[in-house]
Formats: sequence, structure tokens, C-alpha cells
Amino acid sequence: MLNWHDIDTVLLDMDGTLLDLHFDNFFWLRHLPRRYAEQHGLPEEEVREQLLQRFESERGSLNWYCLDYWSGQLDMDIATLKSEISHLIALRPHVAQFLQRLKHSHRRCLLVTNAHRDSVNLKMGRVDLRPWLDEIIISHDYGAPKEDPGFWQRFHTHRHFDPHRTLFIDDTEAVLSTAQAFGIRHLITLAQPDSRAPRRKQLRFPVIHHFDEIMPPETTARAPGAQKQGG
Repeated sequence: MLNWHDIDTVLLDMDGTLLDLHFDNFFWLRHLPRRYAEQHGLPEEEVREQLLQRFESERGSLNWYCLDYWSGQLDMDIATLKSEISHLIALRPHVAQFLQRLKHSHRRCLLVTNAHRDSVNLKMGRVDLRPWLDEIIISHDYGAPKEDPGFWQRFHTHRHFDPHRTLFIDDTEAVLSTAQAFGIRHLITLAQPDSRAPRRKQLRFPVIHHFDEIMPPETTARAPGAQKQGG
């Protein structure tokens, strides 16, 4: 699937890519509705339907991912509620070995996420990926989500990389489509972002189930033209 000699930079999504999406799905679909229903004395199923409609209205925007926005909208401390189920935060299979191999290959490796900074901090507190990463890029800092072409333009301006020699792995096809339009050449998605959900089918981008399918060679010299964090 990949010729690693053609890749200098690796961009990795967090939720549903490096981390099991079960934590996030359980929080937004189960835990938050339950806690909201308890606070307001309402039936949980009724609350879940109402909240899902409100969430859906913000899909694809920064608000969809913003804990501050939903804390204000729902009058609840979303970051604290997330911490209540932090034991569900987990790496996907083979991620640690994949990141170790990337580190040893001296390729530039960046986490690029739409997650709010509070969510990133919570997850790094449970599963610390920072030793393997050159940098963590949070789309909130660029004023646009990864679905927005503006994000990629601003990101590239501040953290220069060659799109033609870049691999980007993300579980959201709308994000991959925007990255493709920007010019990123190597794109991969995940068959099963949530370990408790069925595998997805009829995906538009090359797909893997686990990272052992695209493991970098164990003894990989620095790729031609590779560079460490810059910009």
C-alpha cells in the first residue's frame, strides 16, 4: 500500500485513528445524555434524541468539536464529565509499535486533531503519545476544522511540509477529501475507528484495519529530503 521511501512527513489524526473512538462515542451518545437527564429530571432517551439533533446541527464546524461551546450550550462542565469515564481512553492495536518505528525512521510525525485542547490533555494524561511526536497540531488554534480548506492553508503556512511526500491517516472521509484537494498525496482511513462498532464498508480511500498493515521497515534510514519540525 505504501512506499515509505516516498514519505517524509506523517500526519496522524487522534480519535478513531490512534485512539479507539469508543470513548468519544460512548461519551456523546451515552454518558452525556445520562448526566444531562439526571440534572434536569428528564427521560434519558428523550434527552438523547434532543442532544443528537443539536450536535448534528454543528457537524463539520469547530463548534462540533469544541468543549467550551457545548459547556456553554448545555450549562455543564464537559471536560469534567469526560474525565468521569477516562478509563475508557485506549490506544488502537499496534499504534505504539507504529509510532516507535516512525520515530526510529526519523520521519517527521505530527498529531493533527480537531479535538479541543482540554480533550487532548485528558487523553495524553491517560495514553501519552507525546514522546513519539514532533508536535501536536490542534485545529482550534487555526480557527477552522480539518474539513475546511482554510485549515490546511494556514497549517501549511506555519508548519511547512511537502504535500506530495506526506502521508495523512484519518478516520473521517470528509477530512481526507479536503486534504486530498489541498494536494496531500498519501491518504489512508480506518475500517473500524470504534472497536465496539461494525467495520465500515464502501470507503472512498485506501483502508486499513490496524497499523500493522502499514508498518514502516524496522531499519529505515532517514528518507531523502526528510526534515524535523520546522516553520
